[in-house]
Amino acid sequence: MTPARTDHDSRRQDVSEAVWQVLAEHGFGGLTMRAVAAALGSSTGLVTHYFAGKRELIAHALDILEVRTAQRPRQAAPAPGRAALRTQMLNILPLTPDAAAMNRIWVGSWDVALSDPDLFAAQSLRYERIRVGLRTSIEDAQRLGELPDGDSGRLATTVLAFTHGLVVQALFDPERLPAATQTRLVDDFLAALTR
Repeated sequence: MTPARTDHDSRRQDVSEAVWQVLAEHGFGGLTMRAVAAALGSSTGLVTHYFAGKRELIAHALDILEVRTAQRPRQAAPAPGRAALRTQMLNILPLTPDAAAMNRIWVGSWDVALSDPDLFAAQSLRYERIRVGLRTSIEDAQRLGELPDGDSGRLATTVLAFTHGLVVQALFDPERLPAATQTRLVDDFLAALTR
């Protein structure tokens, strides 16, 4: 008798939760079949039923990370344009302990994504989606006269580069870059764009 579909789906969800637990505690460096099995309280045989190898496990972990990032609480933009752009930037930053933990995992994922062509391509698409969202807010701000006219795609790349640079600095030096300082730096950056 084969197990019911709901049993399979439930078990797959349990495996995904174990993958997330390992990521949250040990990052991508500690993500192994054995670590997931230990978090699940099962054998590695069960884990290999869902993932043929480490690469599949990492790809699944990146998918989980993207879903959890999309589902985490975010500030809502009070208005389109520059206000929406500011909100998007703040939503990326490690302003809370949960956001810091999520950012640590994302930064840890860069190494594995850079070393695998398929994971690299998937990660590149993720960052392109972020730039598209930023570009939309930039174009709204330009139409509203809140930002000068110019190449919105180039500016979106600059905004994302600034934001990710601030993420890395805040992760390595949280004492010097608490949430209030990060927010002030975003406001300074946006003010400089309008000059």
